[in-house]
Amino acid sequence: MKNSRVASVWMPGTVLAVALGLGGAASAMAQTPSVNVVTDPSFVPFEMLDSDSGEMVGFDIDIINEVAERAGFEVNLTTMDFSGIIPAVQTGNQEIAIAGVTITDERAEIVDFSDPYYDSGLRIIVRSDNDDVETIEDLEGLSIATKIGSTSYDFLQSELGEDADITPYPGTPDMYMALLGRNVDAAFYDAPNVQYFAQTQGEGRAKVVGPLYEGQQYGIVFHQGSEWVEPANEALAAMREDGTYDEIYEKWFGEAPSDD
Repeated sequence: MKNSRVASVWMPGTVLAVALGLGGAASAMAQTPSVNVVTDPSFVPFEMLDSDSGEMVGFDIDIINEVAERAGFEVNLTTMDFSGIIPAVQTGNQEIAIAGVTITDERAEIVDFSDPYYDSGLRIIVRSDNDDVETIEDLEGLSIATKIGSTSYDFLQSELGEDADITPYPGTPDMYMALLGRNVDAAFYDAPNVQYFAQTQGEGRAKVVGPLYEGQQYGIVFHQGSEWVEPANEALAAMREDGTYDEIYEKWFGEAPSDD
């Protein structure tokens, strides 16, 4: 009985100490890692600064936050000009980037990409009073704004070269300001961004013309060898399967894309 009473006095404290120790270890093991993620602050409606909250919002922001929750990491978000995003991930200064980045063979040599999460292309936008431009060929001899470091700039160079005055701008607001201010004749950039501008700030002043050029797909960008590529791909697949992707898409673009 004495031994039994001793055990009843001391054992609970021992168990409590062990439990606390195990709890602390489990808590440390369960701590969610914070991962550096970079985006472009001006690619609406994919990523943009909400003036009311001071937070970044947009299609890409919703996508990466959902991916992070499912993959098991927290997003430490920073912004920079688009032209610096791939180098930042390549050098390891940033682990992940999401900024409407087109998957290309050239980029895939220096960074890793997720599975595609958005189908895009390139479009022409002109002022609403311009009825002379309908195709890329009509841009010969004209001045064209595009964005530094973008595939749209590469496409213009390959299609028009020195037959047009191609001016790359650091941000899309600069590009559209140049168009509306008559500093350039047209702008050429990613279709969803061009269309969004025409329907919002450019309504009544600018219009999208011509076909969709160079079908493209956006991917999440990772530092080569990143441990988060496969978890992100699994998260994207699950989001499509359970309808979360369509909900995010409809929030920013209206009707969800078809599977055709």
